[in-house]
Amino acid sequence: MFVLNTGVKALAAVAFIVCAAAAHANELPAPEGEVVLTVSGDLASTNDGDAAVFDMAMLEAIGTTEFETTTIWTDGPQTFKGTPLVTLMQALGVENGTIRATAINDYSVEIPMTDAVENGALIAFQRNGEKMSVREKGPLWIVYPYDINNDFQSEVYYARSIWQLDRIEIQP
Repeated sequence: MFVLNTGVKALAAVAFIVCAAAAHANELPAPEGEVVLTVSGDLASTNDGDAAVFDMAMLEAIGTTEFETTTIWTDGPQTFKGTPLVTLMQALGVENGTIRATAINDYSVEIPMTDAVENGALIAFQRNGEKMSVREKGPLWIVYPYDINNDFQSEVYYARSIWQLDRIEIQP
């Protein structure tokens, strides 16, 4: 009988460890630098309660891309580097809903999840090889590759191109 109780206790301990590990499997690492983006809503991966907070190094670590395009706010072609919106949504386990993007000054826009695709929206943190200051529409600016897709050259996408981004909420 003692062996059975020890076996049950051992099995319970293993089950607890497996469940605890599974519960933490979707946790993101904590940021080490200044938090530049907070994402809330229905997320599968978090690192700050029910939210996910990112510093620049974390955004770079989940994946980056860059493209050259012109914008209606700048002169001449600009090279933007950042994290594709699709990559961020995948890292957070988000597949559905609406993205509510909010800037430092509380201005916000709604972006459909359909913009979180390859060759779609980019959360840019560099323009022409330089970090963007708040004065230069940074530190984060959602941009689209306007020149490669005529659909992106419309008021709909220009309105979604929010700069000074600091918060995203995933809404149902």
